Amino acid sequence: MNLYKAIEKLETQQQVRAFLTDLCTPKEIESLIERWEVAKLLSTKKYTYREIATKLGASTTTVTRVARFLFNENNNGYKSILNKNGK
Repeated sequence: MNLYKAIEKLETQQQVRAFLTDLCTPKEIESLIERWEVAKLLSTKKYTYREIATKLGASTTTVTRVARFLFNENNNGYKSILNKNGK
């Protein structure tokens, strides 16, 4: 079973938390959380990149990277979840 199929089978937040805790280091999980928080703030279009970096303690490089995937790439991964959650 590949990783994507394994993730598809997760049904609860508890299962997702346990799986990610086993799969990732604490630092990797922190990085994923930080990117998600950046994406949420970017999607509001209320803050500059620097304001987001300062607010979250993220690097401007991280903010720029997330913005590229949110606004310029065709994956639509961030957008699909943001749209489901109503931002």
